[in-house]
Amino acid sequence: MGIFSRFTDIINSNINALLDKAEDPEKMVRLIIQEMEDTLVEVRSASAKTIANKKDVSNQVNRLSNEVAEWQDKAELALSKDREDLARAALHEKQKTLETANSLKHELSLIESELAKLQSETGQLQEKLADAKTRQKTILMRQKTVSSRLEVKRRLDSNTVDNAMGRFEQFERKIDDLESQVEAYDVGKKTLKDEFAELEAGGKIDNELAALKKRMQADTEKPAAKAKKA
Repeated sequence: MGIFSRFTDIINSNINALLDKAEDPEKMVRLIIQEMEDTLVEVRSASAKTIANKKDVSNQVNRLSNEVAEWQDKAELALSKDREDLARAALHEKQKTLETANSLKHELSLIESELAKLQSETGQLQEKLADAKTRQKTILMRQKTVSSRLEVKRRLDSNTVDNAMGRFEQFERKIDDLESQVEAYDVGKKTLKDEFAELEAGGKIDNELAALKKRMQADTEKPAAKAKKA
């Protein structure tokens, strides 16, 4: 069973409402487009037949109109020849032909009216088809984007990222351990630069120690000097 049961169903349909109810919008759009395209082919075929029928009826109307004129001429000819019986017969045929022509003219007007409606509805169908094709591209793009986002969400919610970060942290700890081992090997080993630095530091301490002794000795000698004076 198709999405649309009649041609007017497509014309009067609300594509948005159909997509809102669809479990798989992308699939629904494909089905809508397929049915619209199939219907458009059928409608164009029907329009072509209707146009051909209109042309045929129009030709019949023109032919009968010519016959009406011919019967009129024959009636006038018969009267000019004093053949009233023939003139009456000609007018009778003219009347029949005129009635047939009028009937066909009425049929032609109906055909033209239906054809105009069909062409208008075909235009609406083409607009809806173009809209559906545009929506198909948009929906496909949205579906790809959403699928990508969903995949990212799944990976973030899983332990994959956490496990990866855990492995990074383990690797960093291993590097820290290796660096500690390297530093341990260097403990107790003095470089030439270290030895000179120690010499410089020792010289400073000796100078400070000498200055301290000198100051303390001066402090001791001051009370003794005062006592002698007294």
